Amino acid sequence: MKTEFMCPCGDDMVGADEDELVAAVKKHLADKHPDRDYTREEILLYADEA
Repeated sequence: MKTEFMCPCGDDMVGADEDELVAAVKKHLADKHPDRDYTREEILLYADEA
């Protein structure tokens, strides 16, 4: 299960499961990169197993 995502800006997001991770990444994108939006599949493609 993928539960960690390192954004190219240097911020690291971690979730207890993939649903929580995707929500955290989407929030980060909305807050810091509002011009970018990725699907769940795209987020998990670049996520890592913690």
